[in-house]
Amino acid sequence: MLTVGHKFPEFKLTGVVSSDDDTSKSFKQITNESYKDKWLVVFAWPKDFTFVCPTEIATFGELNKEFEGRKAQVLGMSTDSDFVHLNWRKSHPDLKNLPFPMLSDIKHELSNALGILHEGAGVCLRATFIVDPKGVIRHVSVNDLSVGRNVEEVLRILDGLQNGGLIQCGWKKGDKPLAA
Repeated sequence: MLTVGHKFPEFKLTGVVSSDDDTSKSFKQITNESYKDKWLVVFAWPKDFTFVCPTEIATFGELNKEFEGRKAQVLGMSTDSDFVHLNWRKSHPDLKNLPFPMLSDIKHELSNALGILHEGAGVCLRATFIVDPKGVIRHVSVNDLSVGRNVEEVLRILDGLQNGGLIQCGWKKGDKPLAA
């Protein structure tokens, strides 16, 4: 699995960017160059139409303005197809108006490059990557398939990385870092 200090892999995936019936409006090609000079928060979930995944995805959506305010772009992904993503967005009330792309890694190229494909289940692990504007991975976390992540903690870690310095346990944006 790729970890802190590695370059985030190049990718070109179809992203579902709206719930519009017109696929020319719903689908957009997203690459590692699509959000130049921004931090990326890339999170993967195992499968669409499941139980834990929409709770995380919806929370990223609720906090999206917080990420945008930190010059960060949220990108969600799974190995489901773009059409499955679109149908899930249309049918799940918490996902209809997501403000970030749902990427389809149907060929498993990015999940394999990242090393987050669950060997037995053949789906993405519940992984989160924070990538700096130079394309370097600065944070990685991976949860078991059955346990959702804490999106507020992802935001706190992004804040700490952007703040610089030595960030202590429990630090929050606005707190001073530790003195060296």
